[in-house]
Amino acid sequence: MKYRYNYIVPYQDVDATRRLRLYTMENYLLNVAGKVADEMGFGIPALLPMNYTWIITHLQMEMMFLPKHGEEMIIETWIERNAHMLSVRDYRIYQPQADGTERLIGCAKSVWAVLDLTSREIVNIFDMPMFEDAVDGEVLNMARAPRLRPIQLDDLEDDSEALYAGEVLHEIQYSDVDYNRHCNSCKYLEWMLNTQQAYDNQKPFRLDINYVKELYQGDKMYTRFLKIQDAVQYQQVDENGVTCCSAKISKIESVTC
Repeated sequence: MKYRYNYIVPYQDVDATRRLRLYTMENYLLNVAGKVADEMGFGIPALLPMNYTWIITHLQMEMMFLPKHGEEMIIETWIERNAHMLSVRDYRIYQPQADGTERLIGCAKSVWAVLDLTSREIVNIFDMPMFEDAVDGEVLNMARAPRLRPIQLDDLEDDSEALYAGEVLHEIQYSDVDYNRHCNSCKYLEWMLNTQQAYDNQKPFRLDINYVKELYQGDKMYTRFLKIQDAVQYQQVDENGVTCCSAKISKIESVTC
């Protein structure tokens, strides 16, 4: 089953170009996922009494451009599959046209897991009755996510392709923490973009982001960035150098799905 939600971009969600911020676009996708889960009976209100919650582990997104303030977009979503302790949810993003048609302007694929709030471990609950009719089954044919290598800043002098690189420190604050008691996923992307905005929000681009490790209030995180050709790669590590999140934003010719 597919669900569709309409959004009109408000002024508080745009940047200085008057187009939707990328990390806010991610937040819209996560919000839609939450709405559908609630409607189908396996959202946060259903999971919390069992001491479980949803977390996102991967997101792939391709956009022709990001909508401007006041423009409308339609987000269509469905569950591709629930298997191997993970739920794959897909999206298509449309923009209504003056002639009544809809233009495809983007697509995305997200991977979710259920987290035990006590053990902080992923659990498999997809055999529960609430998930019986949840899967639509359509497979969104996006290009596979690239394999992101760690960014070793000390070795960049030997990398003739690197255009620029660096590292920025951020300490997790009160406003960064969400209802799951850890740093909100959209904050990782926000900090990445604050170091280097790696895309033109009026032209086609692709985002690949992997969430690896939870962070909590008071933790310190280092955002490393590396610009090579038409892409910027990011790696966020904790004080011990352990990867918390990694991502890549690339220029593309058009949306492939």
